[in-house]
Amino acid sequence: MPDLRLTRDFNVTPERLFNAITRRADLCLWWGPEGMDLPEEHLDFSRTGPWFSVMRNSEGQRYKVSGQVTHVTPPRSVGFTWAWHDDSDTRGAESHVTFTIEKTDTGARLVIDHRDLGDDEASASHERGWTSTLNKLTNLLS
Repeated sequence: MPDLRLTRDFNVTPERLFNAITRRADLCLWWGPEGMDLPEEHLDFSRTGPWFSVMRNSEGQRYKVSGQVTHVTPPRSVGFTWAWHDDSDTRGAESHVTFTIEKTDTGARLVIDHRDLGDDEASASHERGWTSTLNKLTNLLS
């Protein structure tokens, strides 16, 4: 099954980056691709347990995704499962995401590993989504 790995460097401490990727107040500011908002969410990656978000585009289309936070290792990593919901709110195939933070000479690096995506088309779609989402995180931390 195709896997995806993306990296982005930030001029912040690893602790600040960890807070941005785990705490609800920060997550709600950058979660989801550009042009999307979050009319509904339960985003808290600072503890293990369930999470979900509903992303809405400018035309009002809604996209629900949910999972379980599987591990939290401050300030190094957080892992969670990921599955899209269909129009009847049935959860689809599950994949796995890990955010890993590495200290760099100028700050911190975020590595996103999204595994078990199913096929190349799903991997390409998630790459576009995560890249756009990382642009929002970059703006937040600039």
